[in-house]
Amino acid sequence: MIVSIASGKGGTGKTLVATSLALAVSKHASIQILDCDVEEPNANLFVRAPIESAEPVYIPTPQIDADKCSHCGRCAEVCAYHAIAVISDKVLVFPELCHGCGACSYLCPESAIVEANRQVGVVEIGYRGNLELIQGRLDIGEPMPTPVIRKVKTYADRQKDVVIDVAPGTSCPVVEAVKGSDYSILVTEPTPFGLNDLSLAVEMTRDLGIPCGVIINRASLSRDNLIEEYCRESEIPVLLKIPFDRDIATLYSKGIPLVERETRWRNAFLDLFDALKRGQLYVAYNA
Repeated sequence: MIVSIASGKGGTGKTLVATSLALAVSKHASIQILDCDVEEPNANLFVRAPIESAEPVYIPTPQIDADKCSHCGRCAEVCAYHAIAVISDKVLVFPELCHGCGACSYLCPESAIVEANRQVGVVEIGYRGNLELIQGRLDIGEPMPTPVIRKVKTYADRQKDVVIDVAPGTSCPVVEAVKGSDYSILVTEPTPFGLNDLSLAVEMTRDLGIPCGVIINRASLSRDNLIEEYCRESEIPVLLKIPFDRDIATLYSKGIPLVERETRWRNAFLDLFDALKRGQLYVAYNA
């Protein structure tokens, strides 16, 4: 089963949930955790899996053969991302805008364009017991995380359970990370901002056709039940409520996984994952 951990906003506790879920399950079975927050991967701060291998991620980028180029402008016409401009007798290529689609080289009437690989990131792999970590890391200065996310997901093993730690928001990188999941857990907080961004994340998962449930982090931060009321009206299960607790915050600040210090939380996450696999999605847990 592939479970993605997402939310509409940052700082809600996605990594806390993703790592807790993966570490709890790894005590009993093999599992992968894919860190697809490639602009700031931090799952390994808690998983602490030694990195054993790394593979660069490339985007094919056009290079112009000036001797063959007739400056017809066809390449600029077909580039949907404006990565090529033809000015008089010169062709300008903007590598950071290129998505590597290959349309320019395929449609060039003079065959004057070849593609060269340009590195945009790296995929790192590490192991800790039954847990396999695959994390993407976008190179500094690169604007597009999606190719790195796509590469990370090629390592997903359908013979194992997979947990995907997703970037915040509902933009293209988030959609790329979430799509293909069997289930998506949306982590939120009981604030108006949390509710607003949760509603956006719910719309995203519904557009993708992926069932979702909600984990409320810092649940005792407010006595207002606005998140639970929204979930009830939207027929979305509240899977787990994590309280606003100083001990949890202290453990998190030290990079100590919650499930390794608190047996009750390890059992709660195991029960949650078991319920997801059995399709009992409307059972709420309170540890």
